[in-house]
Amino acid sequence: MNITAGKFKGRKIIAPDEKITRPTLSKVRMSVFNTLQSMIDFEGSSFLDMFAGSGIMALEAMSRGFSYAVAIEKHPKVIQVIKSNYKNFSPAPLLIHGDSLKAAALLDRKFDVIYIDPPYYAGVYEASLNAVKNIAGGIVVIEHVTDVDFTDFELIKQKKYSDKFITYIIKKG
Repeated sequence: MNITAGKFKGRKIIAPDEKITRPTLSKVRMSVFNTLQSMIDFEGSSFLDMFAGSGIMALEAMSRGFSYAVAIEKHPKVIQVIKSNYKNFSPAPLLIHGDSLKAAALLDRKFDVIYIDPPYYAGVYEASLNAVKNIAGGIVVIEHVTDVDFTDFELIKQKKYSDKFITYIIKKG
């Protein structure tokens, strides 16, 4: 996998076993960050990737100018791959090993962008949104194939890629 843009553009990372993770396709990553760039200034902004998988979304954020990025992942084998990848980048995102729902709720800062891409059929979308309610300081991006209840959030934009949706929401109020 390659970083698609920014100061790390073209740099390769190793992807974890695809039986464990489902990396976001490069065209989807490019579209997500291009869409975000039309909405916010990346400089000085913070990015949280709740279900890191390969860790590439947080690397893309840092590459494109976000000042701070955090990636959360719980699978031990995947953590080792992300650590190996992140040691080759400076600055690198902060990597948290743990359950995303618990770890996100414990974070003590607001994030300008939160990316939520759990295993598609794990049924944790609503729980993920609940976990980030207090730290969502801007846009929440969700990659999903099933319907998601956005009760406490307002829909900004939604794009469809094949069988998946990328949905951009903000906290109401």
